Amino acid sequence: MIPKDPLILLSYVNLKLRDYYNSLEAMCEDLDVEQEDLCTRLQAIGYYYNQESNQFDTKVS
Repeated sequence: MIPKDPLILLSYVNLKLRDYYNSLEAMCEDLDVEQEDLCTRLQAIGYYYNQESNQFDTKVS
């Protein structure tokens, strides 16, 4: 089960991506999480998935 609080979710997801998974797709599949839902929840607090760094970060203008 993933955290519901958006800021805790951000920390949790970035830790998982950094330490355990080489892509967002692999993490979502393994944890049985809808990738679109996860991205939407994090975009609501201004964070977007960066494929190059394999992390969620604020969008650079």
